[in-house]
Amino acid sequence: MTQYRKKPVVIEAVQFDGTIQMAMTLHKQYGDTPITDPDTDAYLGAVIVETLAGGVVVSKDDWILTGVKNERYPCKPDIFEATYDEV
Repeated sequence: MTQYRKKPVVIEAVQFDGTIQMAMTLHKQYGDTPITDPDTDAYLGAVIVETLAGGVVVSKDDWILTGVKNERYPCKPDIFEATYDEV
């Protein structure tokens, strides 16, 4: 099996803080959907981010990455820390 290394490309990233304010900002900016309780309509601290593979739940402290072709995808904090350095 051949090994590969990621090319050094710069991406944009934001860490989701779980607040309704950030959820609404993401909704307005990207159309992400805040997750609410179906019975009470109470905000549950997460959003659905549309990715190339469909909607994915992003929870508090997850990162939302925007790739080189403006694709968006979530990343768990431990993976983000192991993979990315701030530039």
